[in-house]
Amino acid sequence: MSIRAKMRLQSIVTNQHTPTYATKSAKFSAVYDSTLTEDQKFQKATPFANAEFQIDNPPAIDQLVPGQDYYFDISPVPVPEKPTAT
Repeated sequence: MSIRAKMRLQSIVTNQHTPTYATKSAKFSAVYDSTLTEDQKFQKATPFANAEFQIDNPPAIDQLVPGQDYYFDISPVPVPEKPTAT
């Protein structure tokens, strides 16, 4: 099973935790162009969505562009096999 969502990066916000430590949060929401066939499909399946990710990795956050659309793929994590006792 997998699910794909299409969301737009609305903003990147700095979270100042202490005077010397800050992270950034990337805030996404479902915003679709009703003239695009692909977006019409996403709007029907996921009419409303918000996601916020706190990111403490400057090279990762630097790749994100406010106003850009991104896909989010959701799939279950397989349950790891437990080691057997010998």
